[in-house]
Amino acid sequence: MKHPIQPVILCGGTGSRLWPLSRETFPKQFHRLGQAAHTMLQETALRLNGLDADLPIHPRPIAVANVAHRFIVAQQLQEVCTQPPRVVLEPVGRNTAPALTLAALQAEPGDVLLVMPADHVIQHLPALHAAIAIAWADACQGAMVTFGIRADRPETGYGYIEMGTATASGSHELVSFAEKPDATTAQAYLDGGRHVWNSGMFMVRAEAWLRALRHCRPDMLQACSDALAQGQADTDFIRPDTDTFEACPADSIDYAVMEHLGNNPAWGIPPRVVPLDAGWSDLGAWSAVGELYDTDEAGNALVGITRQVGSRNCLLYSSGRLVAAVGLQDVVVVETDDAVLVSHKDASQQVKQLVEELKASDLALTEAPRKVHRPWGWYDCLDQGERFLVKRIVVKPGATLSLQMHHHRAEHWVVVRGTAEVTRGEETFLLGENESTFIPVGQVHRLANPGKLPLEIIEVQSGSYLHEDDIVRFEDTYGRTSAQVL
Repeated sequence: MKHPIQPVILCGGTGSRLWPLSRETFPKQFHRLGQAAHTMLQETALRLNGLDADLPIHPRPIAVANVAHRFIVAQQLQEVCTQPPRVVLEPVGRNTAPALTLAALQAEPGDVLLVMPADHVIQHLPALHAAIAIAWADACQGAMVTFGIRADRPETGYGYIEMGTATASGSHELVSFAEKPDATTAQAYLDGGRHVWNSGMFMVRAEAWLRALRHCRPDMLQACSDALAQGQADTDFIRPDTDTFEACPADSIDYAVMEHLGNNPAWGIPPRVVPLDAGWSDLGAWSAVGELYDTDEAGNALVGITRQVGSRNCLLYSSGRLVAAVGLQDVVVVETDDAVLVSHKDASQQVKQLVEELKASDLALTEAPRKVHRPWGWYDCLDQGERFLVKRIVVKPGATLSLQMHHHRAEHWVVVRGTAEVTRGEETFLLGENESTFIPVGQVHRLANPGKLPLEIIEVQSGSYLHEDDIVRFEDTYGRTSAQVL
């Protein structure tokens, strides 16, 4: 019997080390980085294209995502997948073991789950496909298999896996996991040749994972099972019950299960590791992002509108404004609409600490970028002052905002491109380019794009309270309530 491969994409991370580009509401996996033609999430979904035809693959991936990212995940995957994905929405993050459990409970028992984080880069797909074929053979026999990245430097920022004896399939026995080492230990691992980096990618039959979890963490299995049983499904989304899932223990796949398997025959054959040399990176720091781009003769990676004089080995990243550097060395400069990061390359791992400090002082700078994505399109906050806010709003063709009202603000809309269908109280009318309308405080209203081209408007809000939570929704195409701002 052939066990089909069920892709499972874990896309709930926040990517705080790539701030200010990566934000909580739009983290790194939804961005296009390097020479890639698609976002990191889409590249992950497309990663199995060209896999050996003898390996059966489900065309419909399972994505486990943060509930706040639901529309972004669904839209980006629908753009590249032949069939709509199943998107399981985590109400809160509980690490990778509960995420995999939610996916396993949605899959067929015999499916081989291929677990792939959405925020990794793999540049050499033939090498990955060869490793998947090896891992699949072991997983079909009941083994839990992880992929270990061949180390090319004494890296202290990754966990390690010790490999044992090679097996007939081409995998190795998994001896042990090791925490992030100090520099001396990392060098010893590199010299010894038996240790590989822990990639966070796995293959395991759904029934094998659930059986192992039942032995190792029955409390986690029970919490996930109950959360799904008490949850609900709507459109493309599977929503576990929030209160039940919040009570689920948080743990990684490694800690929850794989470190406890050993040679216990009750849990299947011993765990395996497949070594992988495929141009892998988890993009855990801006210095790693710089390696995705071509460099000039002085080793500088220049992205966007940039100029440099007398600088060496730098990453200059512009999202829109000119970034100019003179006489810098080993420095990262990242510009976005509302923030600029300047860091030494050797310190770029510490950006996460900076983000934690920013959260304590100004949540807006870590939570959302200035350009905010919504299921109907996006908006960009152009200017803000006391009692006013100016937005540029772009609505996708055929998309509709919710029927809503505001208690504290009025809105002026000016159409600059396309055609707007406006509902204001009991009337509905069309506005063309250079036409405008006014929505008084407390007036029920709706904006829609009935055309085949994007609708662009400038919105001027005025009032005593101008935050997004001043929305009372009466109807919504996307199933959002007034409590759900996103």
